[in-house]
Amino acid sequence: MRHRLAFYETIKIERLVILMIGYNYGKFIYLDHNATTPVEPEAVKAMLPYLQEEFGNPSSGYTLGIKAKEGVERARKEVASILGCKNNELIFTSGGTESNNMVLKGLIDFKNPEKFHMITCAVEHPAILNPAVYLMELGVNVTILPVDRFGLVDPDSVQKAILPNTALITIMLANNETGTLQPIKEISNIAREHGIPVHTDAAQAVGKIEVDVSELGVDFLTVAGHKVYGPKGVGALFIRNGRKLTPLMHGASQEAGKRAGTENIILASGLGAACRIAEERLKNNIENMKKLRDRLQELLFGELDGLVLNGHPHERLPNTLNVSVPGLEGGKILEGLPTIMASTGAACHDRAVRLSHVLSAMAVPPEIGMGALRLTVGRSNTMDQIEEAAELIINQVKRMRDGKTN
Repeated sequence: MRHRLAFYETIKIERLVILMIGYNYGKFIYLDHNATTPVEPEAVKAMLPYLQEEFGNPSSGYTLGIKAKEGVERARKEVASILGCKNNELIFTSGGTESNNMVLKGLIDFKNPEKFHMITCAVEHPAILNPAVYLMELGVNVTILPVDRFGLVDPDSVQKAILPNTALITIMLANNETGTLQPIKEISNIAREHGIPVHTDAAQAVGKIEVDVSELGVDFLTVAGHKVYGPKGVGALFIRNGRKLTPLMHGASQEAGKRAGTENIILASGLGAACRIAEERLKNNIENMKKLRDRLQELLFGELDGLVLNGHPHERLPNTLNVSVPGLEGGKILEGLPTIMASTGAACHDRAVRLSHVLSAMAVPPEIGMGALRLTVGRSNTMDQIEEAAELIINQVKRMRDGKTN
């Protein structure tokens, strides 16, 4: 009887989640998929057993624990598959920030930080730049490379920045604001000649483009669950076999001794299922996102004079459009568009009214950069939504240009 009740409760929860997702999407047009994504229903389904009857500790040797351990390893296999890596090269973390911190700090000997040198670039996410600044304060020599007007790092500048004691090169795969894709493969080739490990923050790339660790040639790669239609609070880190990191947390021997603490089987299962669905649908999703993004770009540039595209016109994520309206503030534009959910920059530091550090590094003038809108499409968007959003944005900009506030 109890099992039957649990089954019915599970069905109720699944239906509730699906109804909630459908209800919310009917009320607004969501164009902020680089900030976060809704949880894939298959991911919700994968998590439910571990919220209820399958509550075992993966480290326990009896049936409940064994089933939980099997769940963790199934999820690990699903995430490893989308990255093209071996299962034992992947560990689960609490998200992209932890994964990034683990690499940057895990390669440094804190007893002699001044002996280490690290290379990164000016358009990285704060989850890279802030740990880098922290390490600089401890004595680590950090080189922050500039980017060109498209937000690209020149591989030659990486080559020139290498020192005898360079311990890490960390360059993101895809920028979260502009979508610009960095030449990671070329950078990895340079690093390999010098025996230097390479890390890439691929939080924005996984699930939006093909990401293969062997093709990229990286030694470490960061995944963030909520960017790939998984739950928040979970991520993963690829660590190439043979590369070693000092753990951020010391304790028991979970995750092959690389991350202590009882595994979060609930969130890991959600991330695993999300990655499985993303891999299965990747080709179609890429084609659809690009079609929607390009249509939005076409409509905006066709009706609004003086728009500026921020980022690379071709080497960028298929879902990302960052466009500036010179002379206006992006935040003010969005204030007049309550049914459009979008961003003026990266969501984690969007509240401050200041020029984005990414656009600043690209030498975008403030009068242009302050008018930036980051419009990022996703799986749920339709062409009708895109055309409606374009019309609303166009009308709002024209009203503001005419001096009207409403």
